[in-house]
Amino acid sequence: MFQPGQIVYVIIRNPHVQGVANVQEAAVVMNPHSPGDLALFIYETYYPLNDEIAVYESASEAEAAYYDAFGFSDVEGLYG
Repeated sequence: MFQPGQIVYVIIRNPHVQGVANVQEAAVVMNPHSPGDLALFIYETYYPLNDEIAVYESASEAEAAYYDAFGFSDVEGLYG
């Protein structure tokens, strides 16, 4: 489904500001901590690519999911 080098989008919460989430661009990469597995590279950190993270192939899909989850109609400034 996903390939190394692919750019995807996720909704990620800000760990420093409770209640703040953003649509964030992420890169699909080979997981350096688990050879043979894929990971998402976001904010200089590797996250396992698994069913626990909603991954969207386009920014518009991620923005629609963000709107559905948080109810904001203004998507400007969603990107962290």
